[in-house]
Amino acid sequence: MHRKLPLILLLTFITTTHAADKTDDGFKPLFDGKTLNGWTPLPGGKWEVKDGVILGTAPKSERRHGMLLSKKQYKDFTIRLKFKTVSGCSGLYFRVEKTKSNVAVKGFQAEIDPTYETGGLYETGGRGWVVKPDPEKIKKFYKPGEWTTMEVTAKGRDVTVKVNGHVTAELKNDKGRTEGYFGMQMHGGQNMHVEFKDIEIKVYE
Repeated sequence: MHRKLPLILLLTFITTTHAADKTDDGFKPLFDGKTLNGWTPLPGGKWEVKDGVILGTAPKSERRHGMLLSKKQYKDFTIRLKFKTVSGCSGLYFRVEKTKSNVAVKGFQAEIDPTYETGGLYETGGRGWVVKPDPEKIKKFYKPGEWTTMEVTAKGRDVTVKVNGHVTAELKNDKGRTEGYFGMQMHGGQNMHVEFKDIEIKVYE
């Protein structure tokens, strides 16, 4: 028994350390998996939670961009989530401000859609495309219609977008906004079906 005790202690330490490494990475959930608590659906389309997933749907006749905005604003952060595009163009908005328009916001979005423009950076109400990704590169690691991981890091005026772990857009000392809301989008005038889950954030002081 005495010989086995050090081995048991070692295995316990390794298991505990491994579990801590998986959970104590500074990320906190922005979606509880059951409700839209912490988020505000704006007019245009329908946002709901089904089977642990945020589902956004809208008919082609809906001209407004359906937006689901965070209730809080954020400055410097890394946000990560999983998305699936069944039909229509979407996006992960960040550091945006509210506007009175069919789009409802102004600021950056990391593009999410069934094409290989996914992972690019577009400034709504501003410069338009700021970084348009190379579709041949995107094809190598992104498959439309499948669950896909997106990560956006914004620190000061530097922004990086990753799709499935690959950098798809990067800005240094950009002139865009440095604080605002997060948002998930349904594009107006399209048959929309987009899904999001596992939304987490790490905030930098």
